[in-house]
This record gives sequence, C-alpha cells and structure tokens, in this order.
Amino acid sequence: MSLDFNRFYQQLGFSAPPFQITPDTSFFFPDSQHMTALTHLRYGLLSGGFTVVTGEVGLGKTLLCRHVLKEKPADLHTAYLFNPPESYLDLLNSIAFDITAQTLKGQTLTQLNNEMYQLLIELAAQGKRAAVMVDEAHRLNADTLEALRLLSNLETEKAKLLSLILVGQTELDHTLALRAMRPLNQRISIRVKLKPFQMKESMQYIRHRLDVVRDRGDFSFTAWACIWAHRYAKGVPRRLNQICDRALIAAFAQGESKVSSRMVHSAAREVRGL
Repeated sequence: MSLDFNRFYQQLGFSAPPFQITPDTSFFFPDSQHMTALTHLRYGLLSGGFTVVTGEVGLGKTLLCRHVLKEKPADLHTAYLFNPPESYLDLLNSIAFDITAQTLKGQTLTQLNNEMYQLLIELAAQGKRAAVMVDEAHRLNADTLEALRLLSNLETEKAKLLSLILVGQTELDHTLALRAMRPLNQRISIRVKLKPFQMKESMQYIRHRLDVVRDRGDFSFTAWACIWAHRYAKGVPRRLNQICDRALIAAFAQGESKVSSRMVHSAAREVRGL
C-alpha cells in the first residue's frame, strides 16, 4: 500500500508526500515565529539556564526540538527525552545515559545526584557542555519538575553544568503557575509560546511544503483553497497537513492539477469527522 501511495505522489510531481504529519526536519518552515523560537532554543541549549517552550497540540513543537538538536555544536552533549518517564529516578538515568552513555549505579536519590554531578564535572573538564530537552513535559508531575530544578543547580564556581529545556502543551504553563512551583518558575530565563499561523503564514506554509518535495510540474492550491484550509485548520500546522493531504488526493482522483476550495471543504469535513 505504501508503494502505491508513493507512486501516487510521484505522478503529481512530488518526491514524497508534501503534507505528512511526522516531524520531518526537512519541512521546517522558517516563518518569523519559529525562527525566533529557534534562536531562543539555541541560546537556551548553551546558556546553562532554564528554558520553557509551550503551545497547543499540532503547532510544531517536536519539529522545532529536532531541528535545533540537528544543528547543535559538536561539543554539546544532549539528552532528548520524548514522552519522559514520570519517575525522577528513571528520568535521571535516561538523562545520564543519553549525555554520557553511562548508567548510574547509585541506589538512592542522593547517590544518583552525586554521581550525575561527577559525570557533568568530567564533561566540563574536557571543555564540553551538557543540555537536557524534555518533550511532552506537561506530563511531568510537580515533584519531578522540582527535582529537575534541583538538578539545574549543579554548577562550578564559573558556570552551570547543565542547560534544561522543557517543551510541552499549555498545561505546563498552568503547572508552573502553581504556588508550589515558584522556585522553578523564577529560574526560567527564556519563555517561548507558540501560536497558530495567521492567514498569510498558512498560505506560505502550504506552498513551502509543496516546494520542498516538488520534482516537476506545477501542481498547486488556489488562493481560495489556501484561505479555506487556514480557516478550517484555525492556523494549526498539523490540521493544515491533514486537510491539505486529503484535498490533494481529491484533486488527483478528479484529474485536476490544482486543489480548489470545493475540495478543501470536502477534505475538512472528512478530517473533522474522524
């Protein structure tokens, strides 16, 4: 079945599906919002501080994470935790293994923290830095978030030993706003909040995705098709991908070289009905 679909997109002039919903960094859309977020994340990875990125479902947070990690400096050791474990002990072991390729041997929280500290000291002595990026961080409970704050306290006389980046849905903002989270909230030096696209950005986004995988031909979306796709998707990239992919399939089935607003209307009904 996948081979048939590949052939279908090739017949339209594309080397791959333009609107797949997987976080493929080759599709990164360099709009002003995401470029600003990318700059903040790059700084956050190296600053030794605490960075928080939040946004609703489907706004491209995971794609943003993978894009910045793809371009990280060679001397930066990172742990990228997607769907992190709720237990802090498991989280700490995952961080240690990703950063140093070593497993922690301690049995208590104090032993594990001390061991982690020694590993980070050794990295710093080699002129290397360390950073942790936790995706889906809204799933972490308050106790684990507080433990991460204590982990971020590890430092030498001259510098912090670890940069921490939390990426999650807006529930993370709500958790951090709790009174008990004040010590962590005050440590956050960089905050990024992603928002849905405006109309112009959605139109540019659709054309960008088509151009990234275009091998030949001029298959396109009409201006009104882009406008209606934006309205139905409410500027959310993931929804745009779902609607545009179905509309593209409809155009192919009807032998058309352009996606019309009528096709988008039908595609949106299908997506919203799932």
